[in-house]
Amino acid sequence: MYGYALVGYLDNETESCFKKLWEDLSENNITQYGVDTKGRRPHITIADYDNLDSDRFVELISKFYEDKSRVAISLNILGTFINTGTLFLAPTLSTELLYFHNRHHDYFKEFNVNENSFYLPGNWSPHCTIASRLDEDNMIKAFKYCKINLNKINLNKIHGKLNEIALIEVEFNEEGIAIKDTVVFSKELK
Repeated sequence: MYGYALVGYLDNETESCFKKLWEDLSENNITQYGVDTKGRRPHITIADYDNLDSDRFVELISKFYEDKSRVAISLNILGTFINTGTLFLAPTLSTELLYFHNRHHDYFKEFNVNENSFYLPGNWSPHCTIASRLDEDNMIKAFKYCKINLNKINLNKIHGKLNEIALIEVEFNEEGIAIKDTVVFSKELK
């Protein structure tokens, strides 16, 4: 089973710090989330799509994003989505980030066929996932680890940028768990 997502990748320094966090959580036997999925990079999801004519969509996103600027972000919220086992860092919802998101969805509204998507305007909680599918004990361990160690790896109130947008194809296993992210198209922002 496959799906698609349009994601914003982080600047190199922020991505490196985030990957270090994933490695530390793995080495401490808290979660394998960041290292298990082939091709996974830390990102903020802008939109998701169940079915997509990817060739046509790539043409449109290439044109739409050709003059778009990088978006400054401040990742300063450590949180969880209730009853999901997901731990994340979230950016302040700045006017610039919200405008970036809304412009995408305005331009690509014909593709927004899933009215229950968590990524639609008015329903979007931008975040960068640290771990998912955590049981209660590992959620507590991961939260505590992050609370103590984020400052040590420069992810405490980090100011970074969304540098690049990418259309990724996500492969899911039979349980609906992402097992592989493949970049279909990416474009550096100005």
